[in-house]
Amino acid sequence: MTVISAQRRGSLLGVVDRFWRNSGYRMTAINNDVDVPAIYARTEDGFQVGLIVADEGQVHFDVLSPCVRYSEVTDSLRQATAPLDPEAEFIPRPNIRSDFWSAEAPEVGVTSGR
Repeated sequence: MTVISAQRRGSLLGVVDRFWRNSGYRMTAINNDVDVPAIYARTEDGFQVGLIVADEGQVHFDVLSPCVRYSEVTDSLRQATAPLDPEAEFIPRPNIRSDFWSAEAPEVGVTSGR
């Protein structure tokens, strides 16, 4: 996972904000918290999406689906390719450094668009 520096989190949220707005999403909340900034939106077909930049620059993308009609779902034909280790004690942290997204200098001349 890529480390998103504190100085670049606003830029990331600004890029996502513009894309979602241009895609017809309706912004429902913007959290400008310094430590855990986030944006939330609703799509035209009722999905709710959220992008949260949390501890150590780890990005979380959440999606809630609109109500659906119950239907039977068959068992998967394949085993998961990345099972969660039951012995794991810690949440994985971002460990990949990007020249841009991990930079600790603020991006010059760019506004977040919010």
